[in-house]
Amino acid sequence: MAIKFDRIASIVFLAVGVLFIIGSRHLSSSSYGSVVGPDIFPFVLGIILVLLSIRLFFETNVSKGGQSKTEKLEYKPFLIIFLATLIYILTLETIGYVITTFLFLLVCFQTMERSKLLTSIIISAAFSGLVYFLFVDVLKGTLPGWPIWF
Repeated sequence: MAIKFDRIASIVFLAVGVLFIIGSRHLSSSSYGSVVGPDIFPFVLGIILVLLSIRLFFETNVSKGGQSKTEKLEYKPFLIIFLATLIYILTLETIGYVITTFLFLLVCFQTMERSKLLTSIIISAAFSGLVYFLFVDVLKGTLPGWPIWF
């Protein structure tokens, strides 16, 4: 990528991260039946986004020389992941967190690297199951459970 684009992107992501942090402070700190409130996740995401954007900004300033060649944009993987994200959002409540997240991650992993299907299945299943267990059982939060027919 071009260094100028990376600098602009780092500033935009920094602003979005700060907005996430500010916006999360306006959410309630607890929800019904949950120890972990809805403000925690966007706050943590905002902090991560701010830290990564600062890192990107400094990396672009360090590597002033050697502008890379213009890379061909790949629209097909972007559209697949974008559609998978929309479907994930629309089906999360009805199908449940574990199944929907597993399928979403599997589609995204296969879009990025087709050759490792078994690895993608294992990572997707482990991640969705582990996050569900940690959030629901350990932190006593709430996530959409299993579908009614399951």
